[in-house]
Amino acid sequence: MRNRSLIALSTIAATSLLLAGCAGTDGSTTEDAGEATATDLCSVTIDSGAAAESVSVEGAFGEASTAEFELDQQVEEAQRSILTEGDGDKISEGDYVSYALSAFDGASGERLGDAGYAEAELLPASLTAETPLGQLIGCATVGSRLSIVFPTTEDAAAQFYILDVLDIVPAAASGAEKDAVDGMPVVTLDEDGTPSIEIPDADAPADLKIEVLKEGDGATVAAGDTTLLQYHGTGWESGEVFDSSWGKSGPISIDGNTYVEGFVEALEGQKVGSQVLVVIPPALGYGEEGSSEHELAGQTLVFVIDILATMHPAAL
Repeated sequence: MRNRSLIALSTIAATSLLLAGCAGTDGSTTEDAGEATATDLCSVTIDSGAAAESVSVEGAFGEASTAEFELDQQVEEAQRSILTEGDGDKISEGDYVSYALSAFDGASGERLGDAGYAEAELLPASLTAETPLGQLIGCATVGSRLSIVFPTTEDAAAQFYILDVLDIVPAAASGAEKDAVDGMPVVTLDEDGTPSIEIPDADAPADLKIEVLKEGDGATVAAGDTTLLQYHGTGWESGEVFDSSWGKSGPISIDGNTYVEGFVEALEGQKVGSQVLVVIPPALGYGEEGSSEHELAGQTLVFVIDILATMHPAAL
């Protein structure tokens, strides 16, 4: 089974099981807990149980593990237990968390697959009280290893998962600052990393211009990747902000990075943790004036892009 398929199936299973109303740690349903305390992941974390607690694991944290457990257990509800408690930061509502897991069939003990242990294999997940992963991982600390068991169904045996909580991903670029480039727009950052852009008093460049403001040391964005990012866009001619992820729903990702051509060129080859400034001429943006009905057609676009994580295309 391909690792991405494993994650997709796991998420579907978790959604159907948890959002249907599995018990939370205080005995209430996750639906009730989510409405009452949407900012408290601890209150919506699913209960532990004998099946999850009985799992024996071999393998170092951060590496694919091997699990042993009693086969053919009849598990009535999803269970989650902390096998090893990490000494890192505690996860809070809305954090983007990188994780990895190994999965095993409850009838045969067969390994179903591993995911997240290879570089750029999975994107971090936003953990909230309403999401299945938020209810599974809860307010665990970074460095924790969890035992998670999905219940037995009419069609399948229980499934056993070992999940490693790898890190909390910063909401802004964290790379080393680089020297400014003459003639490019000037970027200033608020305390939380929100950028603002000052456009030079000059004609817009005719060609694509890319400047690395901060250089990260993470995985390199490749063609076809899906990248988790923050962005802030300003028109060169107007000097006005036309779109920004900051102050809205937060970081975004689009499958395959299907942005305008100049935006994609600015991403590819950059490292996670980097902040990139790009000036995009109309031909590499939304086209020359009159070429389409898009409101940004004919405009030179200026973006500040914070690259938070990337996921390489799945191998066929």
